[in-house]
Amino acid sequence: MAQEKLPRRLAVILHADVAGYSRLTGADEDLTLRRLRDSLGLIATAVTDYRGRVVNYAGDAVLAIFDAASDAVTCATDFQTALIDRNAPFDDEEKLEFRVGINLGDIIEDGSDIYGDGVNIAARLGTLAPPGGVCVSQAVRNAVGPHAPGRFLDIGSQNLKNIARPVRAFILDAADQFGAQPQAAIGLADQQPVRYCSAVDGITLAHTEVGSGYPMAVAGAWITHLEREWDDPGWRHYVGGLAQNFRVIRYDQRGNGMSDWKGVDIEFERMVDDLGTVINEYALDKVAVWGSSQGAAVATAYAARNPDRVSHLILYGGYARGRRRRGDPDATAESEALVTLIQQAWGRENPAIRQAMTSMLMPNATAEEAVWFNNYQRDCAPAANIARYREVFDSIDITNELSQVSCPTLVLHCVGDAVAPLAEGKLLAARIPNAQLVTLNSDSHMMSERDPEFPRCLEAVRRFMASVMESRTH
Repeated sequence: MAQEKLPRRLAVILHADVAGYSRLTGADEDLTLRRLRDSLGLIATAVTDYRGRVVNYAGDAVLAIFDAASDAVTCATDFQTALIDRNAPFDDEEKLEFRVGINLGDIIEDGSDIYGDGVNIAARLGTLAPPGGVCVSQAVRNAVGPHAPGRFLDIGSQNLKNIARPVRAFILDAADQFGAQPQAAIGLADQQPVRYCSAVDGITLAHTEVGSGYPMAVAGAWITHLEREWDDPGWRHYVGGLAQNFRVIRYDQRGNGMSDWKGVDIEFERMVDDLGTVINEYALDKVAVWGSSQGAAVATAYAARNPDRVSHLILYGGYARGRRRRGDPDATAESEALVTLIQQAWGRENPAIRQAMTSMLMPNATAEEAVWFNNYQRDCAPAANIARYREVFDSIDITNELSQVSCPTLVLHCVGDAVAPLAEGKLLAARIPNAQLVTLNSDSHMMSERDPEFPRCLEAVRRFMASVMESRTH
C-alpha cells in the first residue's frame, strides 16, 4: 500500500529572528527574554492583521505564512517600524532588532507545522538582512511588483547554506537603511568563530565573518589579527561600521596574525590567490571586495582577473604602484632603508621603528593609542615577515591591470595621506573605467573614530553600494 503523501502547496513564508541574540542574553538574560516576549507578541499581532498565520516559535525566531506576498512584505515593514519605538529607550548595544527573510515557494504541511526548502530559504534570506531589515527572494520581489513599501536593492544570486541552487535576493530599503548612519555597535562578541583553510601552496589562512547583509570580502593588508584588531584604534571602527550593513569576511594574510608565520612564501601573486581562496570558502556567487592600502592592489588585481565574481570594488587609501615604482629615487632609497631598519630593530623593546610606522599610519593617534599599536605590530608578526611585506608592497605595479576592472568601483582617499599620496588614488580612479573618487579632508592613512571625515567615509560606501544595487532593479 502506497504511503500517503503530506499536503504540499505554494505559500509566502516569513522568518524572523533576533540579531545578536546571544550577546543580548549574555548581558541580561531576564530583561532580554521579557523584551523578546513583548516583541514576538507585536509581530504575532501584525501577522494576524495582514491575514497571515504564525506557524511556530523557536527560541528567538518566529515562522509565519501568508497567501499574498504584498501582505507579508508590508507586515514585515510595519512591525520593523513599530519595533524601532520599542528600542528607543535602550542604548545602541542593547537594541533588540529582528532580521526578516521572506520567500515564495512550496511548503509541506504536517498538521499545524510546515517544512520544505521554501521554509529553509526564508530562514537563510534572513541572515542576509541588516538588523531591523528585510531580505526577500526574487519570487517575492516579482509578486509584489510596483506596490512595495520601499525600494528593493538587488544583491545578486546568493549561495545559501544547504540550498542546492543559488537564490537571487533583494533587500527592502524601506527606511533608507543603506544611507542612514548605523545605530547598534558591533564588536568581537558578534564575530563568528575563526576558521582555517589551505591556500593554493598549502599554508594555513585564518578567516572569519561578522555582520549581515550583502557579502563584502576584505583583502588582507599590513598587520592584522582577527581577534585582537577589535581593540585596534586605527581599524576596529572600519570593521564594526561596515558590519552594520554588510556581511564582512576577513582573513589574516599569510605570515601574520592567526595565519601561518613560518615557511611562508610572501609574494604579491600568492596574496591575490589567498583572497580568492577565502572567497571560495564562503561559496559566494558574487561578492563586494574592499581593499585598503596595499590591499587595494590585491583587491584590484583579483577583480580584474575574476570579473564574474566581484560585484563592487571599494578602494580606500590604495595605490597601484608601490614606493619603488613611482619614479622617485628618494622614495626608493627610503623604502630600502626602512626594510633594513625593520630587519634589525623591529622586535626590540625600544619601539622607535614601530613608532615611525604608527606615525605614518595614524598621525593623530593619542599617546595611549600609539603605545597600543606599537606593541600590536611587534606581537602579530616576526621581523623577517614584516620586512618582506615592505619589499613586496613597495614593489607593486598593477597599472596595466586597472583598465581590465569591469565592476563598479569606488575610490576613497584622504587628501593628506602620507603613506599613499592622493596622486595614487587619482591614478586608480582615472584608469579604472567609470570609477568614482571621493576625497576625505584628513591627513591620516587610517582615520581615527574621532576624525570628522570618518562617518562620511562609511556613508559614501553605503550610498555607493545602494546606488549600484538599485540600478540593477531597473
